[in-house]
Amino acid sequence: MIFSSLLPHSRLFIAAAAIAVLLVSTAQQSTAQQPSPADVFSPYKLPAPDPAPENTADSSNITVVTSETSAKQSKRILGIFPNYRAVSADTQLPPLAWHEKFWLATKDSFDYSSFITAGMLAGVSQAKNSTPEFGHGSAAYGRYYWHAVADQAVGNYLTEAIVPTLTREDPRYYTLGHGGVLKRSRYALTRLLITRTDCGGSSLNFSEIIGNGAGAAISDAYYPSREHTWTKTGQKWIAQIGLDGAFNVLKEFWPDINRIVFRNQY
Repeated sequence: MIFSSLLPHSRLFIAAAAIAVLLVSTAQQSTAQQPSPADVFSPYKLPAPDPAPENTADSSNITVVTSETSAKQSKRILGIFPNYRAVSADTQLPPLAWHEKFWLATKDSFDYSSFITAGMLAGVSQAKNSTPEFGHGSAAYGRYYWHAVADQAVGNYLTEAIVPTLTREDPRYYTLGHGGVLKRSRYALTRLLITRTDCGGSSLNFSEIIGNGAGAAISDAYYPSREHTWTKTGQKWIAQIGLDGAFNVLKEFWPDINRIVFRNQY
């Protein structure tokens, strides 16, 4: 009886414990430099930036584009969906401060398009009757809708702000931009496991893996009690990682799509 009463909240404790582990891990890493696991397991390393031009009019310029022919990322995909986290190929950027990471998560969470996306996700979920406790009709759609908005916001703040701040990871997507379709697609998918650090190195992507896991666990706090199962929570975790992988591929090829199909209209 005691175990069953605690089970609905156990994932919240696990989420908190995961973030606590990250804090300890970060403190230990600050006292000892160790080889990055990404250098051992990944055939891809983040593209090394070329040296900045020797004659620069403003040495304080924080963005250095090193290739005139590199495809450029736009701020929005199709002029609607935010693309703030995508960095153009062959571009060197300074690390984000903690407040910049939180601002990035805020823009992604409360951009007007995020409410459109939440509406589409709510419609799909209602059509599938994924949460029967919400019922049917317009009132049920309202429940699906605000849950979708909350899921997006919780996930964004964990993966783009909170966890990256603790682990000193860069939450932006650095476009490869060179090579064949298979190579670039594989690179985009491996960014789910490997990310750039604030100091320019490579690291296991704790923000993606632990951040989305913690988000799935926290969501149990506002979903009906019958949804508080390990299976349901795991499905939400895996689904979010899969969705992020699909968006990574879209971000990787968006400059090409925009140039070839839309003639840089967006």
